[in-house]
Amino acid sequence: MMRLCIFVGTMLGGYAGWALGDTVLGAGFGWAFVLSGAGSMLGVYAGWKLARKLAE
Repeated sequence: MMRLCIFVGTMLGGYAGWALGDTVLGAGFGWAFVLSGAGSMLGVYAGWKLARKLAE
């Protein structure tokens, strides 16, 4: 369950960061890539926290 939550969090966080950088901010490929990485890291954390909550 932990791996699934982290995977989904990474995927959603990366997409959200990419969409923020590319469409909302219009910052270009480089910034969209950086924001996608930051979103992925936040997604890993959120997925990990969610998996710990569900395991309780």
